Amino acid sequence: MDSVVMLAIDVGASGGKAIAGVLDLKELKLTIDELYRFPNQMIKVDNHLYWNVLQLWGEVKNSIKVALRKYKGKLTSVGIDTWGVDFALLDNHDELVGLPYAYRDPMTEGLMSEVFSKVPKEVIYSRTGIQFMRINTLYQLYALVKLNSPKLRIAKSMLMIPDLLNYWLSGVKVNEYTNASTTQFLDARSRKWCMDILEKLNIPTNILLEIVNAGSVLGNLRRDIVEEMGEKAGKDISVIAPATHDTASAVAAGPMIDENTGYVSSGTWNLVGVELSEPLINEQAMLSNFTNEGGAFGTITFLRNMQGMWIIQEIRRIMMDLSGREYTYDELVNLAIKAEETGSFIDVDDPRFLAPINMINEIHGYLKETGQREPGSLGELIRLIISSIALKHRYIFEKATKITGRGLRRINIFGGGSRNNLMNQLTANVMGIPVYAGPEESTSIGNILIQASGMGIIKSIHELRSIVRNSFNIRVFEPKDEEKYDDMYSMFITRLNLP
Repeated sequence: MDSVVMLAIDVGASGGKAIAGVLDLKELKLTIDELYRFPNQMIKVDNHLYWNVLQLWGEVKNSIKVALRKYKGKLTSVGIDTWGVDFALLDNHDELVGLPYAYRDPMTEGLMSEVFSKVPKEVIYSRTGIQFMRINTLYQLYALVKLNSPKLRIAKSMLMIPDLLNYWLSGVKVNEYTNASTTQFLDARSRKWCMDILEKLNIPTNILLEIVNAGSVLGNLRRDIVEEMGEKAGKDISVIAPATHDTASAVAAGPMIDENTGYVSSGTWNLVGVELSEPLINEQAMLSNFTNEGGAFGTITFLRNMQGMWIIQEIRRIMMDLSGREYTYDELVNLAIKAEETGSFIDVDDPRFLAPINMINEIHGYLKETGQREPGSLGELIRLIISSIALKHRYIFEKATKITGRGLRRINIFGGGSRNNLMNQLTANVMGIPVYAGPEESTSIGNILIQASGMGIIKSIHELRSIVRNSFNIRVFEPKDEEKYDDMYSMFITRLNLP
């Protein structure tokens, strides 16, 4: 066998895609082939936000059908990754207990302090090493306890979103490690569930399942799935759990990552951090709100979440509602490149930007309240956001280097956001070190190559990254005008009063 064909299905908060990877086993070079895209969005009913996982399941099957048509008889495996923290509940017949809530649902607002009154935050962090965000699974489950939800009373198992889709494909119910780590109730050192923390919050522990590592082979496509597709060639396709948390798959495929290279996995969220071989859990990490999420091959993605392209996604949506024009991301970035710096900034992680009704109005309100000049054009608005994102990158990296004691010589930005040349260049300028941008499809690439590790083709993360470097073009952005951007960073810290 000269090559192997694997299918990655990568589902994000705004859409999903199916990408086939053909790995040449002689040259150890990967080529990718985008086969299919589909939308995904939160659905609001009354005051709750849900994910339509039934629609996603249909799109997963559509993805496999397209792959089978193009690579008939050659497709060997499929793996699914999604975002973290969200989950589905199944009853004792393994049927869905309602649609899963979306992490931006308001039911978790104000609940964190109540959780801390029952289990001190220091205890939670010392065990899990996970940053405190109200969207975490821990607070979502506690919200169901507070609501006395019948969903929780009849639930017999909890599957993270990719675990659910992989279960429907394979018939095997497990929790994959990287996504399980985002719940904030997985012990970072033992990699076992923190049953005692859940019990103190009256969260049932009988819903938790076995934890498996990224790259685990779950089984073959279920017979009924193969029959439904009418493709006999699909009967021997393996279902492999990659790093099912999209961040973990993306970081695995970061080609430049080493001890002196920080990373930004850029998409709806920007995940900013460094890779470690074991959890780093101490008071300084907790106070700086860093997370020790699980990575592939036993690594730890020591990072901090910040809002990324979500803010620009929302501005695109608002502009469509206001003018009927659908701006592309490239059009918005080009407007920003031509615009001047306003000298104003936002903290992209201010809670008001998490899920506002109108993002543009929210930004203008923030600037008014902080006494800053408001942008006079759409280009100025987008440049203000991208500049603020780049400046927040430096803020987080400075925290990370102080906690870890590591100096950084370069930054690797990958994921869909790495197409944003202005963000890449501004990050290089602000950091004063080169930025290496790419690959854009890092999540799917990581997903595919972790499937290859499950088949025994790849033995280590170093081998995986060597294949990425051998297969994809990485663009380099050298820093410019460092003194100017040092001054801008000082203004950013002062105006936003960041600690």
